[in-house]
Amino acid sequence: TDYNQLGFNLRSNIFQGGALKAQSLMKDSYTPDIIKKAIRDPNNWYGRKTDELGKWHQKNALNLNLQKAFEDKYG
Repeated sequence: TDYNQLGFNLRSNIFQGGALKAQSLMKDSYTPDIIKKAIRDPNNWYGRKTDELGKWHQKNALNLNLQKAFEDKYG
């Protein structure tokens, strides 16, 4: 019976979903020029790249393995 009730509710569109228009507190609070400045341009992004992060993780893993080998050999 629960399955039949659920099917009836879905067919009769009782569960209508979310709002069609999303509202943003940032858009309501700030002027349009601030919002344009907040959008990050991927062509002019000078932050940390994935390649640099990958290199750091590789060096870190190598360093941890070296420390472990020293501890095993010299105690």
